[in-house]
Amino acid sequence: MARILTGIQSSGRPHLGNILGAIKPAIELSKNPGNESFFFIADLHSLTTLKSGPERGEYVRAIAATWLAFGFDYKKNVFWRQSRVQEHTELAWYLNCFTPFPMLANATSFKDKSEKLADVNAGLFTYPVLQAADILLYNANIIPVGKDQKQHLEMTKDIANRFNILAGEEILVLPEPQIDERIMTIPGLDGQKMSKSYHNYIDIFLPENELKKITKKILSDSKQLEEPKDPDLDITFQLYSLVASEADVQTMRQNYLNGGYGYGHAKQALFECFMEVFAEPRRVFNYYMENTAELEGILVEGEAKAREIAQETIGKVRKVLGFSS
Repeated sequence: MARILTGIQSSGRPHLGNILGAIKPAIELSKNPGNESFFFIADLHSLTTLKSGPERGEYVRAIAATWLAFGFDYKKNVFWRQSRVQEHTELAWYLNCFTPFPMLANATSFKDKSEKLADVNAGLFTYPVLQAADILLYNANIIPVGKDQKQHLEMTKDIANRFNILAGEEILVLPEPQIDERIMTIPGLDGQKMSKSYHNYIDIFLPENELKKITKKILSDSKQLEEPKDPDLDITFQLYSLVASEADVQTMRQNYLNGGYGYGHAKQALFECFMEVFAEPRRVFNYYMENTAELEGILVEGEAKAREIAQETIGKVRKVLGFSS
C-alpha cells in the first residue's frame, strides 16, 4: 500500500487554484483503495509570513472545511494540524543538524527573497527542513507536488539519506514526488497564475453577491459585443473550461467565434457555473464553518492517529542520536 502525504499552508482561505490544482486531485488519489492518505494543514509553515493568531485560526478552519467539502474521507485516512503534533518540530531540529548551509542557501524559496535579507526570517530559510520533517515523520512514499516543489523533495531525500548513513539502516523512508504534468496553471483574474500573493484569486465560498462581483472583475480585452472573439486567449473562457461540462464549453466556444456574445455574458455564465458545480461543496463548507466544535473534533481525532505514527518514527531517530536508551 502506498502512503501519500500532502499539506496546504494556512496562510489564507483556499481559492479556486488550490482546489483544482491540489485539493481535488489529492482527494481523487485518496479514493484509490491501494493508497493510504495523510493530509495535513501546515499551520507552522504559515508563521513565516502570517503572524496573526486569530487569522491563522480562521484559515485553518477554512482549509479543513474545504477538504471535507470536497469529500475527503477523514475516517479512512489521516487528517490533522501540523502544530498539534510536536514531533514535527522535534524532527525538524534533528534534521537541521544534518542539512548543509549551501543546500538551504540554494533553495528557491530562499533565493527568490534573498535580495532583501532584512525581510527573510530564519523560519523561511529553514523552511525546507521542516517540510522534510513533515514528510519523513510519516514514512510517506509518494508526495504529490507541483514542479516548483520538486527541488524541496530532492532536498528531503538528500537529508534523509545523510541521516540513514549515520544510522546504518533506512530509518527514514525516501519519498518520491508525483508530478502531474497534465495540471495546467490556473489563471487568476488578471491572467497570471492564481495566487494569494498576486491578489488575483477567486474564493468560490464567498457569499453569492460577492462571488458574482469577483467574477465580473476578470480581465478581458476591448472587443465589442458584436465582434468574434478568440476563446483560447480569454481568461473567462479558460476558467469556464476548467469547471463546466464539455458540452457547455463547446457551446461557449462557438458563441465566442460567432460574435454577438459579450464578455459580460461569459462572466455571467461562469458565475452560474460556479454556483451550480460548487453548490454542494459550498453547503458543506458553510456547515463546518458554522459548526466549529464538530470540525475541531474531526481534527483532534486525526491528530491522535498522526501522533501515534509520528512518535514511532521519532523514537527510532532519538535512539540513533543517543537521546533515548
